[in-house]
Amino acid sequence: QVHLVESGGGLVQPGGSLRLSCTASGFSLAYYGIGWFRQAPGKQREGVSCISATYSRTYYSNSVEGRFTVSRDNAKNTVYLQMNNLEPEDTAVYYCAAHADPIGLCKVEYDYWGQGTQVTVSS
Repeated sequence: QVHLVESGGGLVQPGGSLRLSCTASGFSLAYYGIGWFRQAPGKQREGVSCISATYSRTYYSNSVEGRFTVSRDNAKNTVYLQMNNLEPEDTAVYYCAAHADPIGLCKVEYDYWGQGTQVTVSS
């Protein structure tokens, strides 16, 4: 079976850091572009970051540029989202998703989605 599982969420104080992981089972992430998304209560889902399979090109939304870093470790079949200098506005459920275009960066349609991990930034 194909699964994407996010982990690493939790409660952190403003200014703190978290590293989210997106681990695949049943397929190799090495051939998939990955998107990170988040959804806060009462708000639409927001695209946060993307990383391509080929050349590991990256994209960041304006709201996280300079604070978040996306990376991949194909040997561990995992993509990471390092989140630094977290703000209360970053509070949301974070999702990763995979698309089967090794060259593509961010996509509108994704093939697989994870179940999400909660990130809460609060003092």
